[in-house]
Amino acid sequence: MLIRPRRLRKSPIVRELIAETRLSKNQFIYPYFVVPGKNIIHEISAMPGINHFSADTLLKDVEKSLELGINKVLLFGVGENKSENANAAYDESSVIPDAIRQLKKTFGSDLYIVTDICACAYTSHGHCGILRDDYVQNDETVALLAKMSLVHAQAGADMVAPSDMMDGRILSIREKLDQHGFDNTAIMSYSIKFASGYYGPFRKAADSAPSKGDRKAYQMDFRNPNETMHEAYLDEQEGADILMVKPALAYLDIIHRLKQNTNLPVACYNVSGEYSMVKAAAQRGWIDEQKVVMENMYAFCRAGANIIITYHAREIVEKGWMKYLN
Repeated sequence: MLIRPRRLRKSPIVRELIAETRLSKNQFIYPYFVVPGKNIIHEISAMPGINHFSADTLLKDVEKSLELGINKVLLFGVGENKSENANAAYDESSVIPDAIRQLKKTFGSDLYIVTDICACAYTSHGHCGILRDDYVQNDETVALLAKMSLVHAQAGADMVAPSDMMDGRILSIREKLDQHGFDNTAIMSYSIKFASGYYGPFRKAADSAPSKGDRKAYQMDFRNPNETMHEAYLDEQEGADILMVKPALAYLDIIHRLKQNTNLPVACYNVSGEYSMVKAAAQRGWIDEQKVVMENMYAFCRAGANIIITYHAREIVEKGWMKYLN
């Protein structure tokens, strides 16, 4: 007897019926870059379609996102006063706490706010913590990150997302939040963040490139898959609620492996370099952007990601790209 698997690929209806991997807009978190000032919308040249927003214009754009059903955002601060010790990172009057307060006042519980917790955009040298003798000091940086997390929680953040890759920061943040009554503020840890070439456009957008050296002394070596599981295990033990892999596209094996080794939700970050490569190729007519973007999104889900942080989120929903796969 000839076996005919094509029977179940014959039409869009049956293909949708038996699809093994499902994708929903509820899985998306949409990143925003927030700058000081008023009435600012400035396109980021390295990331077509993505902008810098001041808090007032951010409110209007988030309203559009909510109308589309995108109700989870990740906020990055840009353009604050930079210093050696990154004091602005935990200043309650800085741009991110101010934006959180305005967003919560306007949208309340309809919007879920996640904030990036890292010092790189606030240090004069661009590294992710306190730098001394050309080495990022772990424990001093962890104390800074815990203070930053508390300030964001006090402003109304629902979740904090430490992206620094310092040792022990999840435990320190969890203890700081709990001590001040923010035991319901969740932590999404950048548990497996690689020292990657895919971050280039983001570093331009966030003005966070190191002025000297690199980040290989704290971000992960992409040659070491076993070490990634050790890092993720430590973050889970320290109290993380969600574990993240960053970047996503080159690390589908790590997403899958992490999914097999934790009961926590797994997130992936479809980073700026992945986004901008697709945009650049599409603008030149080399690829069909919708097809490539959706292929990537389903790859993340298929690998095991429950949550996808992506700059494509608005476009996917706004243009109805999920409806036309068949």
